[in-house]
Amino acid sequence: MQSLDDIAACVAGYDSNALPVAQAQDFIARLVPRVQAVESLAIRAALGRVLARDIVSPIHVPSHDNAAMDGYALRAADLAADGDTLLAVAGTALAGEQFRGAVGPGEGVRIMTGAVMPAGLDTVVPQEFTRPAADGRVCIPAGTVSAGDNRRLAGEDLARGEVALAAGRILTPADLGLLASLGQAEVPVFRRLRVAFFSTGDELRSIGEPLDEGCVYDSNRYTLWGMLQRLGVDLVDMGVVPDNPDALREAFTQAAASADAVITSGGVSVGEADHTKQVMKALGEVLFWKIAMRPGRPMAIGRLQPPGQARPAMLFGLPGNPVAVMVTFYAFVRDALLAMSGATPQPLPLLRAVSTEALRKKPGRTEYQRGILTPMADGRWQVQITGAQGSGILRSMSQANGMVVLHHGQGSVAAGDLVDVIPFNGLI
Repeated sequence: MQSLDDIAACVAGYDSNALPVAQAQDFIARLVPRVQAVESLAIRAALGRVLARDIVSPIHVPSHDNAAMDGYALRAADLAADGDTLLAVAGTALAGEQFRGAVGPGEGVRIMTGAVMPAGLDTVVPQEFTRPAADGRVCIPAGTVSAGDNRRLAGEDLARGEVALAAGRILTPADLGLLASLGQAEVPVFRRLRVAFFSTGDELRSIGEPLDEGCVYDSNRYTLWGMLQRLGVDLVDMGVVPDNPDALREAFTQAAASADAVITSGGVSVGEADHTKQVMKALGEVLFWKIAMRPGRPMAIGRLQPPGQARPAMLFGLPGNPVAVMVTFYAFVRDALLAMSGATPQPLPLLRAVSTEALRKKPGRTEYQRGILTPMADGRWQVQITGAQGSGILRSMSQANGMVVLHHGQGSVAAGDLVDVIPFNGLI
């Protein structure tokens, strides 16, 4: 297992006191381990789980050439080159049944959507494009179809032996349908990742407790719970832990023993008058970063391995301010947890939008501002900042439906400029 210093040596320009967002992400990607345990689940229980092995199609999908529309199956060679085509009807092919009759030259078969194409026939003309002829035949107007039209080929969706779903995929409703189309009753998935989380601080109170003077209700645990729920991990909520060395040591030890990853909020800023950082250092290998970002500059990252514990747990020590917790979670922790779960993380989608106002920014750090996306008359999107952007103003996140990303090298933005926005829909 590489030490944190060894990993840092692999990150170009690493500086824990001024770490760009991209370098912090690179470091974390190199650090996190992947779960190995695999279980087999019925496909209806596998939604949102991470596929552990490639699923290879055992069959062609579809299994035979078949009709894509109701109409008449025919040989393209029988279509008249310079006029309408008259087609005699040799029978009817229904979905789920094999057509057994013979089809001679100039003949076709009435066919239903999904029915197997009769032998020798290669094209389907939709019923609505035909008209009956006086002698019982069917008239196909010139130019209505070309060879191969409206025919689905065997294996067109999936060929036998082809990878249908790749390992590392988070299974979607469409994936469950695809598995069912292969006759796959069960699917191998990685076990769920287990994540423990708690807040630190003597000033924090849980909901239901009296709010003493100078105290605040703990919101971060509920925000973290909601974000973690979206990732489909098993959760261990350890509540609020006071700034007490013994209490912190017990909490970290218990969390590391019961979970793959531990997330805390608070106690990682420079000059914090608490014991969180000291206990983190005593129980594992931990780095304390000053990240070139706003909000969310302080962060702790590392491994916790209390005495007697066989394997380490990943540690993500987030800032205490509510907005900073959300920003650092989506900038760093989300992808790390997905990777630990065995998934292949995909970059968060960025939408280009017109800024409705000027935004002041100096190059040299990444800034995340909360915004409201709305459509414009010309089909583009515009974004308006929600107001005061302080890292303690959680309402700014609640009001927003997206987060404006002002990149590391980017300067101030003028009204009317395009900016990148992470939409919250499906994320928060």
